[in-house]
Amino acid sequence: MSSELGDFLKARRRELSPATAGLPDDGRRRVPGLRREEIALLASISPDYYTRLEQGRRRASEPVLNSLARALRLSEDERAYLFELSGKDGRRPRRRPAQRVRPQLQRLLDDLTDTPALVLGRFTDILAWNPQAAALFTDFSLLPRDRRNFVRLVFCDPTVRALYTDWEYMARACVEQLRMEAARDPEDPRLTTLVGELSVRDPDFRAWWGDHHVAVRTAGTKALCHPVVGELALDWSALTDASDPDQHLIALTAAHGTPSHDGLRLLGALTAEPSG
Repeated sequence: MSSELGDFLKARRRELSPATAGLPDDGRRRVPGLRREEIALLASISPDYYTRLEQGRRRASEPVLNSLARALRLSEDERAYLFELSGKDGRRPRRRPAQRVRPQLQRLLDDLTDTPALVLGRFTDILAWNPQAAALFTDFSLLPRDRRNFVRLVFCDPTVRALYTDWEYMARACVEQLRMEAARDPEDPRLTTLVGELSVRDPDFRAWWGDHHVAVRTAGTKALCHPVVGELALDWSALTDASDPDQHLIALTAAHGTPSHDGLRLLGALTAEPSG
């Protein structure tokens, strides 16, 4: 088994305190968190069994995974991640064909003439976008195809990074989402290249990736400070393509009558102006 499961279990174990778990604290802990034998006790399994799980030398059954999820007080997203990791089949990693935006999503994207929107693929690869999204974030067409990745831009592109008024919150959310996706195919060469690059280039990414926090987000609000139209508070929603669940159309909107809606209209007008 991959060490991913063991790393995840250790990370969650170290974040639990004896008081949170309802256990006595003898005050002699050299490292934070619970001991392996304490998690084993809470999950009603033997310490040896749990140790082998953390070391990647044993597969867990569904009842054991449910017990571990309760013992570690996992959120719903973390529990789903635990089950994803435990379901790996051990086949050799393979490089999947490059994704292309589905024609139906491209047509929908083209019809969104007043709304910034883009299509994200596996591991947040940017597959397609409309002019409004390019005006809002950056001109994706100027990037080589293999560099069009949203998480990479958030961490490595100064222009995109400067857009976010709370960059740390956004960046952490990106890492948590990426790690959730990674559970489905943690040894995908595309993923390992991306994670390796960002781990070397950015210490925050390296630390947050090592925390093993996960989350699934399908909607939210982005607080941006655009260099042309100023501050924007944009609601975003993700539409998943039923025929290809690895493709998501992300649209960003603002309520009518708000300064953010006026800002989007101005951005759209500037985008529609003929060049030259």
